[in-house]
Amino acid sequence: MKLLFSAFLSLFALLLFSQEVAVLKYNGGGDWYSNPTALPNLVKYCNKNINTSIDENVQTVEVGSTDIFQFPFLHMTGHGNVFFNEDDAINLRNYLVSGGFLHIDDNYGMEPYITKELKKVFPNSELVEIPKNHEIFNTAFEFPNGLPKIHEHDGKAPQAFGIFQESRLVLLFTFESDLGDGWEDEEVHNDPEDVREKALKMGANIIKYAFEN
Repeated sequence: MKLLFSAFLSLFALLLFSQEVAVLKYNGGGDWYSNPTALPNLVKYCNKNINTSIDENVQTVEVGSTDIFQFPFLHMTGHGNVFFNEDDAINLRNYLVSGGFLHIDDNYGMEPYITKELKKVFPNSELVEIPKNHEIFNTAFEFPNGLPKIHEHDGKAPQAFGIFQESRLVLLFTFESDLGDGWEDEEVHNDPEDVREKALKMGANIIKYAFEN
């Protein structure tokens, strides 16, 4: 209990003074390490365009570690299986309800696994689709039509889902969009410049929302 209280205090201090981000490492065999240039590129874009001062040396933290409390923003991605044990789920729930923010970007194939595991984190909450007029779509750049489509997989429309705690969006799950592909180095996916720009602008909105709410 003392360790958990200390973690809460650490996160509270970070939310006041820090603008740091990290990639979330999880178990289950999914490729949590995919899109390695994505988050560093987004950080550079935010520092240049929305006046953040995020450390460009992006770190990796494990979901079950109290180290997650050092970061107001966590990014999670992958294509495959995700597994949270009981300690992972409790740690992540404590992080989110005490002020942290998690962005999960489905890199294609992650959805059935992550939705099941999130029930361990929030047994009484459901992922709900976020309306297009939500603040996250206009906090830095305007997206009147909601989440942009970046990488085509199944021809489905992009969707943004979330989990809210006392009206605060604490977890964002982006589906059929693949924002991270648009954040990657240009030569990785050869996406047009305007597509990459849309992805980076939406990413900047997410970062800004996470830091300010």
